[in-house]
Amino acid sequence: MSKRPLNVGLVGGGKGAFIVQPHQKAIHFDGTRRVVAGALFPDPKIALEEAANWPYPLKGYGSYDEMIAANASLPADQKLDYILIVTPNFVHYDPAMKAIKAGIPVFCEKPLCLNLKEANDLVKAARKAKIPFGVAHTYLGHWTSRLSRYIVQAGLLGDIRWVDSYYLQGWLATKLEATGQMQAAWRTNPKLAGGSGCGGDIGTHALMQLRYVTGLEVTAVSAQLETFVEGRALDDHFTIYCKLSNGGKALVRASQICIGCKNDLGIIIAGTKGTLQWRQENPESITICLANQPDRTYWRGAVTPGDGFLPKDMPAALMAEPTIPAGHPEAFHDAFARLHRCFEADVRKYQAGEPFACDGSKYANIEDGWIGIAFIETCVKSSSKKGAWTSMPKKI
Repeated sequence: MSKRPLNVGLVGGGKGAFIVQPHQKAIHFDGTRRVVAGALFPDPKIALEEAANWPYPLKGYGSYDEMIAANASLPADQKLDYILIVTPNFVHYDPAMKAIKAGIPVFCEKPLCLNLKEANDLVKAARKAKIPFGVAHTYLGHWTSRLSRYIVQAGLLGDIRWVDSYYLQGWLATKLEATGQMQAAWRTNPKLAGGSGCGGDIGTHALMQLRYVTGLEVTAVSAQLETFVEGRALDDHFTIYCKLSNGGKALVRASQICIGCKNDLGIIIAGTKGTLQWRQENPESITICLANQPDRTYWRGAVTPGDGFLPKDMPAALMAEPTIPAGHPEAFHDAFARLHRCFEADVRKYQAGEPFACDGSKYANIEDGWIGIAFIETCVKSSSKKGAWTSMPKKI
């Protein structure tokens, strides 16, 4: 007999919010998870109205405090198995901390929170509770990101010398926040977004892609946070030169004022034996460049082990992971679904009292979220000192 679907509660997501839509689609992707409840808006009246008008039946709550408190008295099959936080940055910490204390696993939009003090508190609480906690760095969910991780960390490119990890957009090339556009308004407000606008919003994705694929850490930064749109309170252009833990170097860069760029996240990894190239806007393939050989393109679902570059004994779990044949493109929603699928596995183990490996290999964990916040704060410090080399803080 199949297990019952996991019950998921939403924190945020009402009044036309964007990121809740790919998340809720991904949650329902496999039939093993479902959204059953939500505290969808800060105003209790609007929160209940949004729940009543949701596209499918949803138990509405006036606040996330109410939803978390009510969970304790629900029958076992109606309890929330995890909550999904899809609010602006300044409303990540409080519901996450309250869910942890209530024993409810958390999947939270990035960045983890507003500052390092909040991040420290969350990490300590999650470790004490020994509870699954995921951070939604979407692009780690692409199968080609996982293939890239295997190639690099198996040493097939040799020692990594240089990484260029970038995320370019153009939607904030004008002062869109002055029009009242909701997504622009909170992302450019320091009280709501934190110490960096562009860096916190999309620069952290570029950082996480670098860390996930290479397995390397940024040890020090020389940062330039720039604001090109006059009167904007936070950076809209983010350029960070990095020292890596293996002695290599990297560029982590992001921009939201590059007209014509949409969601151009990409990474170039140069090693002593070859170079890997990947772009999120064409996520079905990666390109490998080797000296004095034609470039090799590997497509999801059409990878042949033992081809002269890839070894014969590639991990069976990696090779079995694509859900549809090559030529039927996976994309953004599939990447979200892969993250929720992997998080579900850890939640079920947690509920059964079994060990679970919330180790960052399948989705970004709370320690990864901490590193994202530490990176932003270190970049802000470096930029305030005209790009002076500034060391990353030690992990807690």
